[in-house]
Amino acid sequence: MRKTIISVVVFTSCCAAYAHNDSIVGIGNVVITGTRNAADVRHLPMTVTVVGRDKLEESHQSSVLPVVMRQVPGLFVTSRAMMGYGVSGGAAGGISLRGLGGGAGQMLVLIDGHPQYQGIYGHTISDSYHTMMAERVEVLRGPASVLYGSNAMGGVMNIVTRGMHGDGVRSEVNIGAGSYGTFQADVSNCVRGGRFTSTVALQYGRSDNHRPDMGFERYGGYVRFSYDFNTHWNAYFNTDITHFNASNPGRVDTPLYGADQWITRGLATVAVENHYNRTSGAISVFTNFGRHKVDDGSGSVDNPTLRHFRSKDALTGVSLYQSVRLFAGNRLTVGADYQHIYGYAYYTSKATGEVLDTPNKQSGKSYRNEIAAYADFRQDITPWLTVDAGIRADHHSVTGTEWVPQGGVVVRPMASGELKAMVSKGFRNPSMKEMYLYPPSNTGLSPERLTNYELSWKHRLRAAALTYGVNLFYIDGDNIIETVYENGRPRNRNSGVIENWGVEADLSYRVNGRLSVVTNHSVLGMKNPVLAAPGYKGFFGADYHDGKWIVNAGLMYVGRLYTEVGENEAKEDFCLLDISVSRKITSGLSMWLSGENLLARKYEVNVGFPMPGATFMGGINWKF
Repeated sequence: MRKTIISVVVFTSCCAAYAHNDSIVGIGNVVITGTRNAADVRHLPMTVTVVGRDKLEESHQSSVLPVVMRQVPGLFVTSRAMMGYGVSGGAAGGISLRGLGGGAGQMLVLIDGHPQYQGIYGHTISDSYHTMMAERVEVLRGPASVLYGSNAMGGVMNIVTRGMHGDGVRSEVNIGAGSYGTFQADVSNCVRGGRFTSTVALQYGRSDNHRPDMGFERYGGYVRFSYDFNTHWNAYFNTDITHFNASNPGRVDTPLYGADQWITRGLATVAVENHYNRTSGAISVFTNFGRHKVDDGSGSVDNPTLRHFRSKDALTGVSLYQSVRLFAGNRLTVGADYQHIYGYAYYTSKATGEVLDTPNKQSGKSYRNEIAAYADFRQDITPWLTVDAGIRADHHSVTGTEWVPQGGVVVRPMASGELKAMVSKGFRNPSMKEMYLYPPSNTGLSPERLTNYELSWKHRLRAAALTYGVNLFYIDGDNIIETVYENGRPRNRNSGVIENWGVEADLSYRVNGRLSVVTNHSVLGMKNPVLAAPGYKGFFGADYHDGKWIVNAGLMYVGRLYTEVGENEAKEDFCLLDISVSRKITSGLSMWLSGENLLARKYEVNVGFPMPGATFMGGINWKF
């Protein structure tokens, strides 16, 4: 029966494949992030956590990040307000996993397997990751540089976009409003007729937030068209455009005035895929780009700044891979990637709009290229033993060639459990900022590198509807880029080290047909403390469904969260209770109410930016 299931995956598009497999082998068992092609995660040495569409919808969040943070042990996302993360000074939305951060470019976000990061600073843009576009989110914990290259040294979050699973038309409207003038709305339409499928979604959100001069507004749209030429070949095009305006009020002890941001981010992909009985693959051309305008603000309302920081960036590439089953129990994946990374940072006069000459390397332009080839070989030696080995050669036009190996083994002592061991290398090429912008920049930088050692156990007790897992990991990294002072002047050097270790555990239990409970926990040790990386994170959740009512409750505790490091080291501990309730009115119409931080805890994630107390949202969801 398992071979038949995998055959269904091969002959359908990614989103449709998940629809089939979620009902047959359970959501989370079939993933694409660990191999590029659909595969049973029980035969893969890496750990992948899956957050499905139902969980994303029931949260009534416009961003996928808060939901993913609760569901994935070891993953943390910084925040500063009820809505909006922002960019530049005072920004939140930094994603960290096992003490490795997206703000430093060490955690990679993918959309349909294609990298998404800012081409100048190398970090994620968290206000771009909408629930409206996501079918599911897969998080691979640990290095994924063999398949995805630079920036995947800590792990990857792959947002798999939505599609229509069966013929017909389906539309959805979701509208909500709540505390601090917060309003959100999204509208989507999915169509499937014969060989053609389309998804169109629009989103709008705004909030005054809980502090003066902290307003946020965002609007965007997502489009995907796909066409099946025959049972073996299909093509798709998707694009997403997001624009947001954000204001940074500064720290409460040093407020800012006029610190406003106008940000536009976009992506587009064209891909052709093939699916045969023994082989599958794809070739895609993709780009993600941004236009940023930022006013750094002033400490006095009577002394506004005279210039705007502006930037243009783009990451454009071609990705090609093919996976083939050479013989029984085997899967070989080979691929090649090319990326062109462009960045242009400059300043303009507020009065005239002209481009300004700036000292101290505050402006600059950079063109970088990466080309890579990789191979991953997986073999079932026996029904209970699988081995996996991969290698990548990645050439950067500035830093040279990096070889990236990985290897792992899976032992299945029983049909319902597997023991995994894996060793993998991760790396990150220096960003344009680190090499070319501002006085600390250094063109002689080389890539950051680390090795991750991991041992995990996963067990499913079907009769009791109970699943639990435990991961142990040790991370040893060097060549980490940090700013040091030489003769009184700052300079970026490859002088830092990483030594992190920890344990992660998760458990889910379906009590009956209506009630299920989940919990996950992570403990992290760090030789060198890192901002926004909690020493402990625990989540307890309960979901109730009875056909009319849906109730989701979650309690998250965060301990030993570093908000400052160094001489002024500071930590935070806090506990957050969130509850969401939905009541079906008709077959397609429901009303919902959600509350966050219901214990009204006082805490900070970004130092100087106190979080709001209890907040509430309510609205309607209409599916037709």
